[in-house]
Amino acid sequence: MAALADPEEVRAHLIGAAAAGTSLTYSELLERLGYPFSRPRMRQLCVLLGEVDSIGAARDEPELAVLVVRQSDGLPGQGWWVGAAKQYGYSGLWEGPEAKSFIADLQAQSFAFWTSRGGTVPSRDGS
Repeated sequence: MAALADPEEVRAHLIGAAAAGTSLTYSELLERLGYPFSRPRMRQLCVLLGEVDSIGAARDEPELAVLVVRQSDGLPGQGWWVGAAKQYGYSGLWEGPEAKSFIADLQAQSFAFWTSRGGTVPSRDGS
């Protein structure tokens, strides 16, 4: 199966959202990449989101995948909770007020970081 998109393209969309102080639904991000929503594409997107966060971690940047949320409740999907949430020591429920507060805090970190940088996407070498 061909790659859905280049991780840097996905990263650029997420940096733009972070600089604007907003999250994106899975459907909105897929649309920005030129695709209608489907479960198989969403799974491909989730793999890309992991790559995007690996790139950011290597550059000592805050998480971006946390900005991609379900339309139904504004929270990331199960894959994010199983993987990324654990690295932050979160062991609560994946929905409800505690989850919303946890996600809001992580998103605020990303918003603050990228707003302070003016939404500038660093080059591939990190400069």
